[in-house]
Amino acid sequence: MARQLRIEFKGAYYHVLSRGNNRCEIFRSDEDYHDFLDLLAELSERFEIDIHAYVLMTNHYHLLLRTRKPNLSKAMQWLGTSYTRRFNLRNSQSGHLFQGRFKSIIVENDSYLMRLSCYIHRNPLRAGVVKRLTDYQWSSYPYCAYKKKQPAWLKVDSILSQASAAKDRRLAYRGKVQRFSDEKGCVWEDVKFGFIYGSQAFIDRIKDKYRSGTPDGELPQLNRLLKEEDPEILIGKASTLLNCDIEYFRESGRLTGDDRDKRDVIVYLLWKTGRYSNQKIGELLGLTYSSVSRRIHHVRLKLKLRSGKNNKVKKFYNSVKLKMKV
Repeated sequence: MARQLRIEFKGAYYHVLSRGNNRCEIFRSDEDYHDFLDLLAELSERFEIDIHAYVLMTNHYHLLLRTRKPNLSKAMQWLGTSYTRRFNLRNSQSGHLFQGRFKSIIVENDSYLMRLSCYIHRNPLRAGVVKRLTDYQWSSYPYCAYKKKQPAWLKVDSILSQASAAKDRRLAYRGKVQRFSDEKGCVWEDVKFGFIYGSQAFIDRIKDKYRSGTPDGELPQLNRLLKEEDPEILIGKASTLLNCDIEYFRESGRLTGDDRDKRDVIVYLLWKTGRYSNQKIGELLGLTYSSVSRRIHHVRLKLKLRSGKNNKVKKFYNSVKLKMKV
């Protein structure tokens, strides 16, 4: 079974996400939420972890944290086991509560922290749980956006420091969160190799740590990280398999029909490697950043649908994905 590559070092920032098994509820009562927050306080003290943002949803949670020691896996294993034990005891059940291993993304300490905190805090709005973020109780948003007294284990200064030029940092943060939905691109589209969120210089530093590594069949993320490939080679392979003229795509303005669908599949294949930013993909194919984001979103939606006569995107993607091995 494939495992997720865990990069752990002193002072690393992470976005951590964990879902309920089969998307089941992991919080059923206020007591459950309070239990989890109590465990976050203990996690912070016991494992020397700074928690900068969180949101607890009915069937999953998000954390933005910094490890003062290289111990993320050990800490999250303890959190999952401890909470499962309490939840099962209260709800008279047994077995797994969470869906496999937790997902983690290593994050650069810069404006990336600000963007990620906005994404995390807007979860209740995206889910339609509330109309105003201030109405959601199980989030660190009020501590970042207002002067609500925060628990000792919650450290919001790293996020607010990104708005240090503003006279009122919390007011500036509220505005940033409100405008976030209108910003170009999506956090997940800018995550590279499936687990790195940061600048190219940051990505290069992470790659250097594993440069001497060898391929591991159980760590596909490491294999993608170590494997270098000229994007033009990938584009050439894809255009040959799809029987299309990539130069025509680059020179044409608006494409339609099969040409558009094939171009979109190539955009998605480049993005799926995790090696290229949306800006880079746009430069390669003659598209703007926002156009690349829209095309990726379009393909992802099409791939979730059942195959049909009109789902050419899925047909084209399925015809090349195994041969491309991305």
